[in-house]
Amino acid sequence: MAEVVKLPKMSDTMTEGVIVKWNYKVGDSVKSGDILAEVETDKATMDMEVYAKGTILHLAVSEGEATPVDSIIAIVGAAGEDFQSLLSAAPAAASPAPSAEPAATQPVATSTTVPSAATTPAATNNDRLKASPLAKKLAEDKGINIQEVTGSGENGRIIKKDIENFTPSASASTNVAAPAVSGVESYHEVNVSQMRKTIASRLAESKFTAPHFYLTVEINMDKAVVAREQMNQISDVKISMNDLVVKAAAASLRKHPTINSSWLGTKIRYNHHIHIGVAMAVEDGLLVPVVRFADNKSLSQISAEVKDYGKKAKEKKLQPQDWAGNTFTISNLGMFGIEEFTAIINPPDACILAVGGVKETVGVVNGEIKPVKVMKVTLSCDHRVVDGASGAQFLKTLKDYLEEPVTLLV
Repeated sequence: MAEVVKLPKMSDTMTEGVIVKWNYKVGDSVKSGDILAEVETDKATMDMEVYAKGTILHLAVSEGEATPVDSIIAIVGAAGEDFQSLLSAAPAAASPAPSAEPAATQPVATSTTVPSAATTPAATNNDRLKASPLAKKLAEDKGINIQEVTGSGENGRIIKKDIENFTPSASASTNVAAPAVSGVESYHEVNVSQMRKTIASRLAESKFTAPHFYLTVEINMDKAVVAREQMNQISDVKISMNDLVVKAAAASLRKHPTINSSWLGTKIRYNHHIHIGVAMAVEDGLLVPVVRFADNKSLSQISAEVKDYGKKAKEKKLQPQDWAGNTFTISNLGMFGIEEFTAIINPPDACILAVGGVKETVGVVNGEIKPVKVMKVTLSCDHRVVDGASGAQFLKTLKDYLEEPVTLLV
């Protein structure tokens, strides 16, 4: 008997997914455990297993199409078996929504200019482009106007080899390479990725639901800079300034559990464990993998773990367990030359720490004006949970740890 295959919820915040690639086609045989497709969620591109056994009778979603969680994406059964009754029983789930967008990991570049006699039909064609996500990505990388490529795939679909074998005309090459001239309006657009949709939704909800307030402190980092240099002479992994901040924040949270909390509507949860989310920028947005039990880990352990998360994030190999369970979050833009900023609280945390870069300036040390290295950090707090005094006490402890980093080691 034919079985429907539905899109599973592959992360705690996933509401829809994009089928990046089907690994099987209609007519192929599959068994339980086979990787049916690659799915782009709001956090990463992940493998999706099939648990049915038989022949693929129908694929309800095209590559590059978005579809809601729990919608029908395929039907598996005996070869030649009638499956139309399964589709008619759930018409909304069996066909992708008209507004479904191509996978945002394969952005489609478009351009609009002031109309002229030189405008080509391809440039003004509003029909939906039939091209595989890989072909779109290759075209973007090579600077090829994909509207000019003739597809050799099914129903004229543009595939990888069409891009690889494409030779632009002389006029087309000129149009692609030439910069915008004075008086010409131009732009390009990319589809919103699943990750970016979730970032927009969750952080907008956080910003407009949680009453934020902000506390900033300047920290003398002279001793921290020296301590880091000394540690890196003996450490197997290179310890970053951010690793020091993670360790100091974890130690400070142990002394100030009010900061390590969550607003649950009718309850406030005070977490006894300390799981620190470390915000990481990736191509499509932001991921926040979690260093668990950070207060119990050495600086070398924290450094190795964060570096491993960074590698996985860039390769889109983070798994749901990697980004779940944070009780406090750190966002560091110091490596980009940012001196000070405020961050939006990352739910369900009650606080997030925004960390700026270490800069050299002058300050008064023991009554003398001397060159000093300082760093500014800003704590964003949910006022439903954390009061100003609690936030200030946490920052004082954090400042004490970073100004005397040897205290982190005892």
